[in-house]
Amino acid sequence: MKTVFIAGHARLPSGMAAKSIYETLTITAEIDKKYGVIVTANCTLATDHGREFVQQLLRGHSLQDGLKKPLEEVKTHYLGKAGNAVASALTDLYKQYENYIRNQETHPHE
Repeated sequence: MKTVFIAGHARLPSGMAAKSIYETLTITAEIDKKYGVIVTANCTLATDHGREFVQQLLRGHSLQDGLKKPLEEVKTHYLGKAGNAVASALTDLYKQYENYIRNQETHPHE
């Protein structure tokens, strides 16, 4: 496979529709192994529209370039109550990506 599946998690604020279903917000991403580009993403927001919007915000970003640009996109364009949780889950996903890259450098054939 040329991609890897990574998830990031964050606590949801109270009073949200998704909070009645999940305690945490999860963002999942399929990421190209060679270039770190987010091929597709999803999250556990309650509405299809919210999930699609987050996917559109994240798709195409290379995590090799860091997190600054995707976080700016979230802060600028996602104005829902879960904005901070989306940013936190994305930060957690990035930490998981960094761990994956470190592991690949130490164990390249796994």
